[in-house]
Amino acid sequence: MTPEFLITSLIVVASPGTGVLLTLAAGLSHGARASAVTAFGCTLGIVPHMAAAVLGLAALLHTSAVAFQGLKILGVLYLLYMAWATLKEQGALSVETDETADRTKRSAGRMILRAVLVNVLNPKLSIFFLAFLPQFVNDADPQPLARMLELSGVFMALTFAVFVVYGLFAAAVRDQVVSRPRVMAWMRRSFAAAFAALGAKLALAER
Repeated sequence: MTPEFLITSLIVVASPGTGVLLTLAAGLSHGARASAVTAFGCTLGIVPHMAAAVLGLAALLHTSAVAFQGLKILGVLYLLYMAWATLKEQGALSVETDETADRTKRSAGRMILRAVLVNVLNPKLSIFFLAFLPQFVNDADPQPLARMLELSGVFMALTFAVFVVYGLFAAAVRDQVVSRPRVMAWMRRSFAAAFAALGAKLALAER
């Protein structure tokens, strides 16, 4: 494992994106446990893209306009839905109250599914990993597949760790945010706008 791979991966993972946004929202609305669950879901969501890169399936997505556009449209629609639900106080930034605490504990599966879908429905991730992982595999490596799997595992571990840190930070300031209705209203609009902007960015993405 080279320092270059670790540093580059850390920069990529820490860069603000849909997964970071979703994890922050979970920490602000439901606390530390929910942010960790969401971070886990976001990490799971990159598994199919890494598998596609390792197996070479991402090359098909890269060359097939129909497959790329189809997955991209689903991703855009889902991000727009996330923006709408956030504004309606039913999405990622729906604040937990004492009455809904038990319900939140039961909704871990829903949180994971939401986080998984956010990443699975982004075709750019497959193409990113197809270009990214081979750069750190030596041509002379006797087991390139095993090497790529190892790199994928490290990248996933970094993703989970960094997202958990984001979530814990959000959970730490949660009380100061949710106790102020005006701040929450501003946060809701900001998160909804961010989800919509990410949807627009994905809509404009090219192979």
